[in-house]
Amino acid sequence: MSDAEASSTGAGHDANATAFVVEPDPMWLARTAERTGIPPVALRAYGRASILEAKGRPRCHVGWATLAAVGEVESAHGTIAGIRLLEDGRTSRPIVGPALDGEGGVAAIRPAPGGPRLHGDDTWEHAIGPMQFLPGSWRTFGADADADGVADPSDIDDAAWAAARHLCSGGLDLRNSADWTQAVLRYNASDAYVRKVASVAEAYARSASKG
Repeated sequence: MSDAEASSTGAGHDANATAFVVEPDPMWLARTAERTGIPPVALRAYGRASILEAKGRPRCHVGWATLAAVGEVESAHGTIAGIRLLEDGRTSRPIVGPALDGEGGVAAIRPAPGGPRLHGDDTWEHAIGPMQFLPGSWRTFGADADADGVADPSDIDDAAWAAARHLCSGGLDLRNSADWTQAVLRYNASDAYVRKVASVAEAYARSASKG
């Protein structure tokens, strides 16, 4: 991907980082959105996240297609159940995953501190936002990708960078297939999930490369 960037000052690369504002090359963005069918607002977020993570962890090599595949599998790029992505990257209404109550094969997880404020359930934990972060994971990986002063899990710009940070944690190189698999398993500990994300990522990469 050709990454033409517009930059402004930011606050570095810690867990609550404010981004340097970067934008993917607009020609790449328009061409790739048309070829893949990914909503441009979402694709902008995935491209921006890969650029930002390359600045902080250049050896990770997390690609836009991997982030896009996670976004597709988790929430259809923030459009699940009739929800829309707004131009600023936020979802038209909150995306809240099912209760993690131990039923139907899911883990039983009590809400982390601050979780009920995000998903409204005092009894059970829920994943939130277009990249489906648990509140505890968001506290670790959440960041402000669009430099609006708020790290918001319901903003796909912020959530995509948080996903990149999650995948790149632990010193992995995602060009290596074993490291890629390990990273995606850490995101969701399911072999079926890894296979689905791999299939979608490969399809997006193929579509984007077609002339």
